Amino acid sequence: LLYTSLAIAIKVSDGGPMFFRQERVGFQGEPFVIHKFRTMVVDAEDLLSELRADSTGNGVLFKMDADPRVTRLGQFLRRTSLDELPQFWTVLTGAMSVVGPRPHLENELAEFPDEGMRRLLIKPGITGLWQVNGRSELSLEDSLRLDLSYVENWSMTGDLAIILKTVRAMITPRGAY
Repeated sequence: LLYTSLAIAIKVSDGGPMFFRQERVGFQGEPFVIHKFRTMVVDAEDLLSELRADSTGNGVLFKMDADPRVTRLGQFLRRTSLDELPQFWTVLTGAMSVVGPRPHLENELAEFPDEGMRRLLIKPGITGLWQVNGRSELSLEDSLRLDLSYVENWSMTGDLAIILKTVRAMITPRGAY
């Protein structure tokens, strides 16, 4: 019911598509498509080049505290991480895991140091250490350190702890924009 309600609200808000699809790099460098609820205006990708100079991201990743492309409903979806719900479809298709390193765009990975490629040894996740430890507020080095720590120290208990911390992060969002 929540899923359907959110999809309808997005469609009704501006008539655009309910979902955002984007190619990312996954396990062993294989490309796959993520699915999220759309949180930005329809032409958001076209507007990116105009905004790149104002990025507050960690160098490689584009982020803005108050990105003008994000819709009002999109702000709520991002703050609560509800925009991520459609990614469970990607988990069911086998391209992602519930917990794992953050999936990146190919051009983002091109900027990573060589040791960052070890992230591709396991499937990317909907959530991970980066999500429960600062999200967009992390530096590139901290993001990589957390992802590599996850890859090198994976455990079922660790995954359960990350899932529980993710629920807390959704309730008290910090660094989500």
